[in-house]
Amino acid sequence: MTEADPEALADVAYGIFEHSLNRGLEAQGKYLYALVEGGIDFKAELIEIFDLFAHDYPQLAEAMLKRIKDPDSIYHMLCKGEGVIPSKTTQTYWIVQDAPGSPPEAIEDENAGKWLIFLEPGLADEAWKTVRDNTVARILGISAKVSTSKPNPESRDNRKVIYVYTKNWADEAEVMRVREVLRTLGVTERIGYKRNIETFAGEYAKKGKRVTYYSA
Repeated sequence: MTEADPEALADVAYGIFEHSLNRGLEAQGKYLYALVEGGIDFKAELIEIFDLFAHDYPQLAEAMLKRIKDPDSIYHMLCKGEGVIPSKTTQTYWIVQDAPGSPPEAIEDENAGKWLIFLEPGLADEAWKTVRDNTVARILGISAKVSTSKPNPESRDNRKVIYVYTKNWADEAEVMRVREVLRTLGVTERIGYKRNIETFAGEYAKKGKRVTYYSA
């Protein structure tokens, strides 16, 4: 039996923990980004959620703590912007923000799709904050996510990308409503919308081939 790569295991462990943290905070009516940006102490909540995570996933907690010393270190890392600000996030490839009431698995549904906003790295932090806040306010779609500063071997260039998800690619009225909202938020250049169907099939844009279903 092949032993798991410690770095890969730590990546998985941290990703699951951060998801648990966000869900745990949201169950209390709190958002990680709001706590961090507001300078609000949430160490007690973090430790409680970490203890539950360590109880449910002891091997993953152990793998994570080989990289990050203890919950206090995780807390200070988060307070500096890990998991909140794309340019400050190095532990995960993506920051995800679901709209209130939208289940986390909704973005994996084959009927879903997303508008793709490509940005130079220096523009990603502010653009993400705008998209994130409007997602939480239920003004945009069911979820959004942004690529981070963790080097991603699958990236084709150094640009960052924000995905803005809608529930059903076939609901053109809703897809275009979200596009118009993005336009009012400053995304005025033409962007493409990709269905999860193409993403799941591993289809990506190549020279002479488009995989976006809508463009506006």
